[in-house]
Amino acid sequence: MPAARVIARLDVKAPNLVKGIRLEGLRVMGDPRTFARRYYDQGADEILYVDIVASLYGRNSLLDLVRRTAEDVFVPMTVAGGIRSVEDVREALRSGADKVAINTAAVRDPELIRRVAEAFGSQCMVVDIQTKRTGPGQWEAYTDNGRERTGLDALEWAERAVALGAGELLITSVDREGTQRGMELDFLARVTRAVAVPVIACGGVGSPEHVRQAFADAAVDAVAVASILHYGKFSIGEIKAHLAAGEVAVRISA
Repeated sequence: MPAARVIARLDVKAPNLVKGIRLEGLRVMGDPRTFARRYYDQGADEILYVDIVASLYGRNSLLDLVRRTAEDVFVPMTVAGGIRSVEDVREALRSGADKVAINTAAVRDPELIRRVAEAFGSQCMVVDIQTKRTGPGQWEAYTDNGRERTGLDALEWAERAVALGAGELLITSVDREGTQRGMELDFLARVTRAVAVPVIACGGVGSPEHVRQAFADAAVDAVAVASILHYGKFSIGEIKAHLAAGEVAVRISA
């Protein structure tokens, strides 16, 4: 069984790393490249860069940042935000990204998932699904950084995205994001049972135990962590040590 991955998520509002609660109320944290290098040194398995306003303004400002980060960060990088076409994906990969995560453009044109997977392989096609609970056992997919309703049942959309060629899913709970109150384990478990591709969980991590629960109770393949890293509450190493103590297989840096 592959090792559980701990991913450092960095939300960027050019040129700054920012962090909010439920994707709102953003606070400037500093230079994203500096933070990415810090998390790489701590043992992050991957870096996830998210341009949080790209879909609103129809552009992607991360490519230069990805190029510079790739100079001294040697783990896979995923770019999310503002990816609207096969050509956008090509440019992201040329810049040093290993994968792209697409939300808004995939909802508007689901066949984009198939085109990207056919052009570059499903391994680099991640579908980003931002969810809000709408009732007991019900979640809706949102776009535009959690601002716009789609009317899509989030679980059904996850299944369709995989059928179209998504090689991985990034599931972000808008309700939990930035709250540090724990992850949306119920929905995450439903997704991992329904699809046969890796699932990345994001939103709500407030402690290493929350990360362990996502692996142990929801069977996710990776957890993307932000707030507790940015505010210095825990390091990647401390999270992985807790996972290893809880019998979750992880890669430990030398």
